[in-house]
Amino acid sequence: MLSLFEFIVWTANPEVFSWDNWSPRWYGLLFAAGFLISQQILFYIFRKEGHKESDVETLTVFMVIATILGARLGHVLFYEPAKYLSNPLDILKIWEGGLASHGAAIGILFALFLYSNYDIKFDFTKFKGQMKRQKRPGQSWLWVVDRIVIVVALTGGLIRFGNFMNSEIIGKPTNSDYGVVFGHSLIEILENTQGIESVAIEASDQADLRPESTEFGSDESPYRPITATITFEEASYQEAEIKNYLETQVKSIMTRYASVREHIYEPSATPLNYELSQQRGAYVAEVQTFGIPRHPAQLYESGTTFLVFLLLLFLWSQMKEKTPEGLFLGLFLIFVFGLRFVHEFFKENQVDWEGNLPLNMGQWLSIPLVLIGFYLLFVVVPKNRKKAAQAVKS
Repeated sequence: MLSLFEFIVWTANPEVFSWDNWSPRWYGLLFAAGFLISQQILFYIFRKEGHKESDVETLTVFMVIATILGARLGHVLFYEPAKYLSNPLDILKIWEGGLASHGAAIGILFALFLYSNYDIKFDFTKFKGQMKRQKRPGQSWLWVVDRIVIVVALTGGLIRFGNFMNSEIIGKPTNSDYGVVFGHSLIEILENTQGIESVAIEASDQADLRPESTEFGSDESPYRPITATITFEEASYQEAEIKNYLETQVKSIMTRYASVREHIYEPSATPLNYELSQQRGAYVAEVQTFGIPRHPAQLYESGTTFLVFLLLLFLWSQMKEKTPEGLFLGLFLIFVFGLRFVHEFFKENQVDWEGNLPLNMGQWLSIPLVLIGFYLLFVVVPKNRKKAAQAVKS
């Protein structure tokens, strides 16, 4: 899975395990874990501040629905509106990917407004709902949001780590020693080919190997040598058939598949460089090619978001009910989306048209949220602090 030379080779399977037709993925598991852990933290927060735990159960329903719907609609409207508006039913295909954290943030803020100002009941057996305006005692919108952003930061960190497990939302190429070559896409395609038993990718010990193409052949090129070891099933093919397969099909996969070319650079103008041998009756091909180390942008965002979670949780533990309303939301917006603005410089654009913008969509969407955070911190919080002080005096 990991090989450390001048870079890291990451080949983790996005699936936790496969049983019959059920294959849970790390992304979904981490997504669900975020909500489950968050619920337990909110139970603790609500108990400490004298509120009912049953409110947390209601709040969890609001959060789950708002996160999924908001993130999905955010991606549809912000990144690929033409694609989805021309095929509206594709909006429901969440399993194909396409969730936007900015959309999730908007969805959550709206859902919490409904939670704090309306009593909503729904009978799932009769598909009937009821909603009436009714404020929750001691749980204003800002009070609720201030507590929710603590666990949203935790869940966001877990979700970004899930993106890393999925080898998605990739970073730009880098020459740094911590660049990551995501090799699972090539492994997945080859292992689904009849006659191949297994595929492994690791850093090559031929550190001085460089692409022969003049376009990519300089020492400053981020391309680094890797070895793809392909083990064929015993007695599946003759040697001549395997050589033909390597030189035609494998070569084609490595040079034409977009999902592979993002992470593997195989010069199209030169023959495939490989060595074929037999081990215990099975043919093994060691293919020498080049990986494209990329910034592990998912880990950058995951790590910093976890730090925001720890900061907010610590501040709450010191202030609890004395927290001026809007403080945690302001800090959350400034840190999470301010850092998101920075992280975007290390990430590949999610859609092609972003390349024509001076800043990508993630950065444009982050700017107003950061500004709102500063407004909360320097205007709203001081006002609420004064109100709380006057209330104590009176």
